[in-house]
Amino acid sequence: MLLLLFLAVSSLGSCSAGSPVPVPENDLVGIVGGHNAPQGKWPWQVSLRIYSYHWASWVHICGGSLIHPQWVLTAAHCIFRKDTDPSTYRIHAGDVYLYGGRGLLNVSRIIVHPNYSVFFLGADIALLKLATSVRKTNTLAPVALPSQSLEFTDSDNCWTTGWGRVSLFDMLPPPYRLQQVKVPTLSNADCEQQIHDAFPGAGDRKFIQDDMICAGRTGRRTWKGDSGGPLVCKKKGTWLQAGVVSWGFYSHQPSIGVYTRVQTYVPWILQQMRL
Repeated sequence: MLLLLFLAVSSLGSCSAGSPVPVPENDLVGIVGGHNAPQGKWPWQVSLRIYSYHWASWVHICGGSLIHPQWVLTAAHCIFRKDTDPSTYRIHAGDVYLYGGRGLLNVSRIIVHPNYSVFFLGADIALLKLATSVRKTNTLAPVALPSQSLEFTDSDNCWTTGWGRVSLFDMLPPPYRLQQVKVPTLSNADCEQQIHDAFPGAGDRKFIQDDMICAGRTGRRTWKGDSGGPLVCKKKGTWLQAGVVSWGFYSHQPSIGVYTRVQTYVPWILQQMRL
């Protein structure tokens, strides 16, 4: 049984922002076990882009979520360096089609959590400030943040979305439509136990840190290209962002996506947005 800890940032994306171009075989462009997302169902989902001189276009590397008209939440490992120039990135928002021809949004500021060093140690979270606020529409709107005391359980209605690979080797095919999949959450203890049951050679190593939340089941989970995207759960009629796609295990058992637990960082997020 093969254990893979995945860093889900693609080396480059796959298409130009205006029209499709050939997808190189080894590039990482959805969701494993997912299906097409309806337009406007997840209006906070965004794509983080960098410029590819090879393709002469802005290409997808990670997902993200709009949490405020001017702020995007993503994973820290999607940002190449803490001091990266914000002009290195663009944001695609408001469309389920990855390369639907919409104009891209400029980024004016990048804030990587100061405790981040590598994804499996935690604090895998970052904020991007847009140069201008976006206007709420039927296909573009922020997702709500959870309270610090809220509990998520396996009975909650939780979904994750993204444009990443649809299996270990298969990329999301054209027309690159956003994928969605319903996933159960696991307690950190159950998640840790499943990993150790599957990989007894891991010894007493702790994989799941307190600022992480697990979700997924066999055949349903996030994969490469989904990093930075949201795990959302519906509570009392409101969608709340429970997690940010960080890393995971890909094997027959378990098949687990590991997310940064957003609740842990709500005070930090709100503080940064006030600065």
